[in-house]
Amino acid sequence: MIASISGTVQKIESGSLVIHVGGVGVRVFVPRTVLEDVGGVGRRLALHTHLQVREDNLSLFGFESEDDLQLFEVLLDVNGVGPKVALAILGTLSPELLKSAIMREETAVLQRVPGIGKKTAERIMFHLRDKLDLGGTAEALPLVSDVDADVIDILTSLGFSIVEAQAALQHVPREVSMIDERVQAALQYLDQS
Repeated sequence: MIASISGTVQKIESGSLVIHVGGVGVRVFVPRTVLEDVGGVGRRLALHTHLQVREDNLSLFGFESEDDLQLFEVLLDVNGVGPKVALAILGTLSPELLKSAIMREETAVLQRVPGIGKKTAERIMFHLRDKLDLGGTAEALPLVSDVDADVIDILTSLGFSIVEAQAALQHVPREVSMIDERVQAALQYLDQS
């Protein structure tokens, strides 16, 4: 029904934006990544949208890319995954990391998303395995070593998202091999960005 929305950010809320379009403020629920990139009130913004129609509620969900929108819609088809959980997944994991985890059947990656337990993670893996184009994902993303997995756990416990932790690790030289040194180097990168 509503395929996209374009307007001025009128208000930034926890988990949503109010976008001013033609004299109307429209509340659009967005992943955390969109909230972090919005740049403040008054900025023009265009989002791809999904309208959820319920008997007592109309909710609009917005995404920066069509790929994120499609992934959101596929996640909604998973039994036990509603819009809030799907937004949490997209706000925590990059699409590439999600596809890599599904390809390698790493449920632990999904379990790092708030609100997802082991059974839900397994259900998501099973459902998305056939629905997503996973071609070339394994080659595109290197396997996460045990040391890097520990570094990601430490960084996420400090409040960074998995996406931020992964990005920081990509900037840590491979010759830095001790966990504490890798954490320190990742924190220095995150502090600079």
